[in-house]
Amino acid sequence: MVGVVACSSVSSIKALWETRIRRVQEEQQEAEEQRKRKDRGGATSRLSVGVWEDRAVLARLRQKLQTEDGRLVLRIEQEEWKTLPGCLLQLSQVQEWQIHRTGLQKIPHFISSFQNLLVLDLSRNGVSEIPKQIGKLTRLRELLLSYNRVQFVPEELSCCESLERLELAMNRDLNQLPDQLRNLKKLQHLDLSMNDFTCVPDCVVMLPALEWLDMGGNQLEHLPEDIHRMETLHTLWLQRNQLERLPDNISRMKSLDTLVLSSNRLRDIPPLMEDMSNLSRFVNFRDNPLTLDVALPSRRTETGAEDEEDEEDDREMFGREFMNFYIQEARKRAHAILNVHRVNQPNED
Repeated sequence: MVGVVACSSVSSIKALWETRIRRVQEEQQEAEEQRKRKDRGGATSRLSVGVWEDRAVLARLRQKLQTEDGRLVLRIEQEEWKTLPGCLLQLSQVQEWQIHRTGLQKIPHFISSFQNLLVLDLSRNGVSEIPKQIGKLTRLRELLLSYNRVQFVPEELSCCESLERLELAMNRDLNQLPDQLRNLKKLQHLDLSMNDFTCVPDCVVMLPALEWLDMGGNQLEHLPEDIHRMETLHTLWLQRNQLERLPDNISRMKSLDTLVLSSNRLRDIPPLMEDMSNLSRFVNFRDNPLTLDVALPSRRTETGAEDEEDEEDDREMFGREFMNFYIQEARKRAHAILNVHRVNQPNED
């Protein structure tokens, strides 16, 4: 009888503990399920907030759309947009970006999705990098990144086969270009002014369609001897550099009609440039330490007064007339020195 009672007591205690354990497990399971439901609710809430934020940003961007000359243009100016949101992909039909003075720091990698883009103008921002994905924009005609912080140009840019205009002025630390850029067969306009180039990159000389080049305000110390290979170039800005001489082959640039060389260190003007009748639009040698102190003869009208308009147009600006007069004067003085040398040379009996 005693054994039966003891066995019954043990069974009761065991059942009690099993009930308690099961109840604790059920409570823990219920708490875990509540936590999961709460997390799902929070995530859904955050997702909903994110969706509404994207919609608000997208609506704001749509207000920046304009139609100009038949193109759909995204124009943002003087607003803070340090980064461009992913929802911009919903406006992939845009053909032109005009984003200025926004503090934009980078071009998004999803730029490659804008296959209709013809003009990408991001001048006067804080862009420090051109992404490799830019090479996917095979229809892009203009890339304008002046007054930014670009230090490196990727070789993938050479894949933008339709590019006609490239502006990289005033990026300060930019001092080289990838050789692959010579493959830009349609590039006509290139602005590399106010950077840190010490020479004209070889790829620039080899651009087959280049017509306009500005490398003023760099640190150019010399020009390439084969500069005449730039057969289509008609405008060349080289002001405010460190040039001390010009290569003779510059006289073989038959398309060149505008040449600006002010504020360099030129000592002379190559005599062969006298035959450059194509330099008919503008040429400027002002503020160079030329060896000869040459002054153009005064022009007088029928009344005896100087023609002030002519003085303003090409004489004050040290134009083509000055160039030719300087070359002629240098030749005269060289002949005079040679004659003096011959006169003073003792005769041999």
